[in-house]
Amino acid sequence: MVRALLIRQSCIQEFGPLVTLATLDHIDIAIVGAGVVGLAIARSLAQAGREVWVLEAAGMVGSETSSRNSEVIHAGIYYPQGSLKARLCTEGRPRLYRYCSDRGIAHRAIGKLIVATNEGEAAILSGIRQAAIANGVTDLEIINKQRIETLEPAVRAIAGLYSPSTGIIDSHALMQAYQADAEAAGATVVCRTPVIGGALDGKGLVLGTGGNTPMALRCRMLINAAGLGAPALAGSIAGFPSGKIPPSYLCKGSYFSLSQANPFHHLVYPVPEPGGLGVHLTLDLGGQARFGPDVEWVETIDYAVDPARAERFYPAIRRYWPDLREGALVPAYSGIRPKITGPTMPAADFRIDGRNFHGVPQIINLFGIESPGLTASLAIADYVSSLVLGV
Repeated sequence: MVRALLIRQSCIQEFGPLVTLATLDHIDIAIVGAGVVGLAIARSLAQAGREVWVLEAAGMVGSETSSRNSEVIHAGIYYPQGSLKARLCTEGRPRLYRYCSDRGIAHRAIGKLIVATNEGEAAILSGIRQAAIANGVTDLEIINKQRIETLEPAVRAIAGLYSPSTGIIDSHALMQAYQADAEAAGATVVCRTPVIGGALDGKGLVLGTGGNTPMALRCRMLINAAGLGAPALAGSIAGFPSGKIPPSYLCKGSYFSLSQANPFHHLVYPVPEPGGLGVHLTLDLGGQARFGPDVEWVETIDYAVDPARAERFYPAIRRYWPDLREGALVPAYSGIRPKITGPTMPAADFRIDGRNFHGVPQIINLFGIESPGLTASLAIADYVSSLVLGV
């Protein structure tokens, strides 16, 4: 029997009352990280009847990578055939649309244009489409200049790909729903409880937590969904093989909002660039246009947006939208991609490492869960649950 003393604080927070852990001597499954993926996993395992506690270092859930992205529901276009990114994105997308419809979560399948502004880029489009088809994305349409002008009169391009199944979502509402489902099934989400290390022993795993009530916490299984901190957390577990932990790289992306009138109705992406998908246009559910993210490799986590980076945005955007006015870009926000490969390396696939990979039955590590992690979150959760439940 788990024994716990909970102190519930009635704080006005976006995600409701916080839960602070005071004492707890033994639990079944500890999930570290209450982002969209950690909460989805908690929901899946709790609904399967497992005892689940989610430990989050911050004062509220989803305050890092999960709330600092483009809020795009991706179709699954760009990822290598057979990769976890491709498989879990294309599995997760239709499930996410159904979940949002069932739960009343704001979302819209507004479609996306991938636009080519010269012949060299146009030649790349067919390869992107073929890769998408290999991933099971069969609704991409190659369109000409005239069709682009019909869909987006402000865009200047000679050819494009149209993806009708790409959409946008309220990521905060999604995380609220995952948390509510998980808690309704018996899971507990504990904020302000950073995990600072741990050790394997014959009975399972002992975690050390910080915060206002530091303690030692024993669990049968750890699911490391700590996002940016996942490699560091794995490295802090005494007895875990260090050779099974990838390096960690921080790839910052800044966003700028549009202050002039927004002429767009779809998402607009350039042909992809190394490290990311280029400076693309996204829309929020209120119709506000924003551009980004760019690619900036950094050494430390800093979410401040440097206004000077807009100077790099203007020429990139004007390649497909020449009517962008000088001074119309306003700093919005930034996010940091949890990369496990660096700037000169090929992009890595998702890493979801269980005992078959590292030999430690008490730990499942999730590394490099960047885009399309939000889109794939329900599929990722079931993948992890299958490792836990042995199905």
